[in-house]
Amino acid sequence: MTAAHIVDPAGLLQEALGDASPDLMRRLLQTTINALLSADADAVVGAEWGQRSTDRAAQRNGYRHRDLDTRVGTIDVAIPKLRSGTYFPEWLLERRKCAESALITVVADCYLAGVSTRRMDKLVKTLGIHNLSKSQVSRMAADLDEHVAQFRHRPLGVSRPFTFVAADALTMKVREGGRVINAVVLVATGVNADGRREVLGLRVATSETGAAWNSFFADLVARGLGGVRLVTSDAHAGLVEAIAANLPGAVWQRCRTHYAANLMSVTPKTMWPAVKAMLHSVYDQPDAAAVNAQFDRLLDYVNGKLPDAHEHLDTARADILAFTGFPEGLWQQIWSNNPNERLNREIRRRTDSVGIFPNRGAIIRLVGAVLTEITDEWAEGRRYLGLEILAKSRLTLVDNTGTEKVNTGSTLELTA
Repeated sequence: MTAAHIVDPAGLLQEALGDASPDLMRRLLQTTINALLSADADAVVGAEWGQRSTDRAAQRNGYRHRDLDTRVGTIDVAIPKLRSGTYFPEWLLERRKCAESALITVVADCYLAGVSTRRMDKLVKTLGIHNLSKSQVSRMAADLDEHVAQFRHRPLGVSRPFTFVAADALTMKVREGGRVINAVVLVATGVNADGRREVLGLRVATSETGAAWNSFFADLVARGLGGVRLVTSDAHAGLVEAIAANLPGAVWQRCRTHYAANLMSVTPKTMWPAVKAMLHSVYDQPDAAAVNAQFDRLLDYVNGKLPDAHEHLDTARADILAFTGFPEGLWQQIWSNNPNERLNREIRRRTDSVGIFPNRGAIIRLVGAVLTEITDEWAEGRRYLGLEILAKSRLTLVDNTGTEKVNTGSTLELTA
């Protein structure tokens, strides 16, 4: 026999409810709500059902039934009727409003989880909700659009300086003019003054052109983006030009992952392992002086035998080693676009089941909602960069010899 003192009633009930089927949960919720309604009606009439009392103010007169949509399904609510007067609890009216909002949230969550619209109604039915009206879907879309618009156009000045920024683009298919075309989603993230990452903005463009990137960064600056010391991205010419035009005080860091692939395109395949290993060893060095010394050895290794690779490396040196101008403790966070690539994979995970978007607005709605959700998670999670090393990266420069120099120039933004 189990001793009473080692039984946890709350835990046992929680486990039982967690393992319960939706049908059981609906029946349990229906019984509870109907019991509460009956008790509330008894309080209104002044006596319990069937009880004789001089305090009775009215007589019960059966029930009227209403469907109530809940998170565990649609339940039948029996609302007591009175022979004189009316009874309809205010809390149930409010509950119906909340339930509709919850329903919209559930469907929106399904949409954000990558469930295609064809499957949405079927998935809602598994929750016990019998149908989903077009008006409910429209309200859901309107709520999402408003939320995403607020996120996309929010002022950035309150969180500046954004010391480090990363930018990337990904392609999605959309229907336009009766045909399917590729549209480009431009995304930028940054590390704010509190050391946390934020999605700074997104924009859907016809193609990844210099004009598209320039317009995108101009909008970010207009919304308050400032204090940027370094921007990490691939070597798309239009993107690099847009960074220089809109963030003139920022250094450009060429993504080491993208660069390795670019370097292999001018390297004979038989030499890939050796060149990759030498390039990787550059990033394994403990300080800026050692990084530059190892890069010199890499240049010496390819000189003569691989002239194209030598020229490629020599030309890109300043761009791929820009990270060495900052403290060693944050190199891994700024020398590649891998954090943004992980963000892109999360977007893909949510959008792959959609396949072809009906219009650009649908792309903004879904991708924007996903990015909003991710930004909220970043705000609640651990800091991406510590405040001490973040402040140090704004106060000091590290030259090629590894010597730190305090920057006292007036051009350095500390509180902007």
